[in-house]
Amino acid sequence: MATIKVTGTRRQAGDTRAGEEKPRQTRDAAATRDRILKAAEKEFAKRGLKGTRIDAIAKRARCNKALIYHYFGSKEDLFSAVLEVTYEKIREAERRLDLAHRSPQDAMQELIGFSFDYVSEHPEFISLINDENMHGGVHLSHSTRARDLNSPLVALIEEILKRGQAEGAFRSGVDPVQLYISIASICYFFIANRHTLSAIFSLPKTREVLDMRRQHVIQVILGYLRPDASASAANLPRVPS
Repeated sequence: MATIKVTGTRRQAGDTRAGEEKPRQTRDAAATRDRILKAAEKEFAKRGLKGTRIDAIAKRARCNKALIYHYFGSKEDLFSAVLEVTYEKIREAERRLDLAHRSPQDAMQELIGFSFDYVSEHPEFISLINDENMHGGVHLSHSTRARDLNSPLVALIEEILKRGQAEGAFRSGVDPVQLYISIASICYFFIANRHTLSAIFSLPKTREVLDMRRQHVIQVILGYLRPDASASAANLPRVPS
């Protein structure tokens, strides 16, 4: 009976070790995958999809190439995963703004200011999106995850617009998708082209100039959303079809 008891004790101890090993392996795998994604983001942002070598990613991630292919399949698939994470990070940061509990005007101003600050503070975001556009958006077009990440944002903007219209703060008939594209594009253009714009218009690369541009972007978008902007737009000449 003593032998049976000892054997049972050993088996239970072995089971415990086996049970502990699986979570550890899972954590290690997740950490390795995360390191690869972070390393790939830096390499792709710096050299683009075509110019990036898997060897360079492996070296930066402190792993071998076999692990990269194991987790992601190919360099193209890894680039797609990096793009998904890129959008995931900006959408997560937008969610932390808690816009649903702000007044329509405050929520919209916060979103515009955030969009400007984000591209200002994340040059890798611009580099990766520019590179994907050079490839015709093919990687994002096959990413259901990237599209799903944007849906809640569009729904939130639509809700803010409806509240603003009900309170008489915003004009009617504003398309949430078109509005966000306008916000993103106006914020993006100055940051992406700051070097050439600074040279052409003699704009110093200072914090003051950046803040002035940020305020201008906010005023432009909020000006468009004013209720009287709807009447002004109605009086514009129609574009021939």
